Amino acid sequence: MKWFEVDFNADTITISRRRFLLLKSVTEISWSRIIRVCFLAGDHIKFDDVYIFTDERSESYAIPMDSLGGLQLWGEIIERGLFDAELAVKAASASSGELLCWPPEKK
Repeated sequence: MKWFEVDFNADTITISRRRFLLLKSVTEISWSRIIRVCFLAGDHIKFDDVYIFTDERSESYAIPMDSLGGLQLWGEIIERGLFDAELAVKAASASSGELLCWPPEKK
């Protein structure tokens, strides 16, 4: 997905959105502000999505896994322990529309 790109370094995730090859917006997320990550399973038509929640706002940041850098970001999220590795294995074979989140909601 060339219109949506994610990149990251030791401190931040950078999300860039483009429209007609022009930069439309750039958002930075600090790794230290992430409080929850959710994975929404896609299917053969729609790719998976990752939703990142921070303590800075109530809305999540939605990142399509087919974006440039999306798979690398997913690996880094797991590596940093922001999404459980065993749950990530389950996510890889999840049914379309299945939502998996880490940490789990407190009951």
